[in-house]
Amino acid sequence: MTQESKNFYRRTSALVIPMAIQNLINVGISSIDVIMLGKIGEKVLSGASLGAQVQFIMGLLLFGVTSGASVLMAQYWGKRDMRSIETIFALAIKTAFVTGVIFTLAAFIAPQVLMSLFTNDSEVRANGALYLRIVCLSYIPNSLVMVYLNSMRSMEKVVIGSITYLSSLVTNTVVNLLLIFGYFGLPKLGIMGAAIGTVAARFVEFIIVIIYDKKFNDVFTFHFEYLKIKSKELTSDFLKISSPVIANELMWGVGLSTMTAILGHLGSATTAANSVAQVCRNLATVVAFGVANSAAVMIGKVIGEGNKERAKEYGKRFIKLTIITGIAGSIVILCVRPVVLSVLTLSDDARKLLSVMLLIMAYYVIAQAYNTTLIVGVFRGGGDTRFGFFLDVTFMWGISIVLGFIAAFILELPAIIVAFILYFDEIIKIPFSTWRYKSYKWLNDVTRK
Repeated sequence: MTQESKNFYRRTSALVIPMAIQNLINVGISSIDVIMLGKIGEKVLSGASLGAQVQFIMGLLLFGVTSGASVLMAQYWGKRDMRSIETIFALAIKTAFVTGVIFTLAAFIAPQVLMSLFTNDSEVRANGALYLRIVCLSYIPNSLVMVYLNSMRSMEKVVIGSITYLSSLVTNTVVNLLLIFGYFGLPKLGIMGAAIGTVAARFVEFIIVIIYDKKFNDVFTFHFEYLKIKSKELTSDFLKISSPVIANELMWGVGLSTMTAILGHLGSATTAANSVAQVCRNLATVVAFGVANSAAVMIGKVIGEGNKERAKEYGKRFIKLTIITGIAGSIVILCVRPVVLSVLTLSDDARKLLSVMLLIMAYYVIAQAYNTTLIVGVFRGGGDTRFGFFLDVTFMWGISIVLGFIAAFILELPAIIVAFILYFDEIIKIPFSTWRYKSYKWLNDVTRK
């Protein structure tokens, strides 16, 4: 192995490991709610899971904003142009704040309306609405923290994310234990306790980020003056790069929520099984998503430095890494499958559905890891933010969701067949994402002189 290769894998590890830990912690936060509420009952678990879809959609919208901003930030980081980074960061923060306010108001004012989009079960809907009205108080701090940490990631500052989310995990776990089950004489709040735990965790994240920014960040410190910076050129670049990413993440996120809604209308057993399967899938892809995010940062940086040949070489190496991590994720699902089936309190129907859904997820995560590293990592790092949008519109919406809807409500096929159809889109994306990679049309310097 050459010294350059050693440097690549050393730098990649320095990014991937903290990002994977962050992803694992985030999955842990959602897993805690699933495990604890699963001990109470299927209806409660389903209500919280479907209620969390609102924050999931908001999170994907924000991920689109920060991913678009990070494309520019990573390339300007390669040029060490901090003034442009400050301008782009301010645009992302303002967008995130407005987004958080809109979602907070919607969830607080009309939780029943939002829940009716995901299920026709009145008890599940009532539980979800109760959860939403409390958890929505976490949306604004969550939005600001997400933008800040993703911006730091584009400048290779990733350890703070791990510290922040670990503190969040501990807070969520402790508050959940105290309030869901009513330990130490505290009221037994059930699903309300889970919502309060999430709110407490998000405010802890917010406080840690403020302290880090003011006391420890030696690269970038936020000042309110940044919000006054105006640049028509960078605003235009931000909109040009971010808009396709936001649209892509929304299409993908709303697509996943639509899949959840389709399965949610097939009964609470299907909803509960799908909720657990999603957590297991998220657990299995923590490293693969870390690889994808690392690819965006490292490829964007070397392009900003003017070294496109090195960007091509990095692309090849990241593909090899994501195949390995995808296979590892599949093995993780197969290993945790018997444990999950034995631990949770589920009906016989839900248990049977979950058993097969986990087998579906075992092949799904390999394809998802591969496509995510190319689309979110390699392509976006190279300034190509449009192709992923095309793939999701074509294959997720045009094929999987349409066929899944027909299978569920017109042909009335069994739930497991519907799930198989819905989760097949990542497989059929592979030839097209591979073709795009080999064309090198994704390789662009999107910065200004």
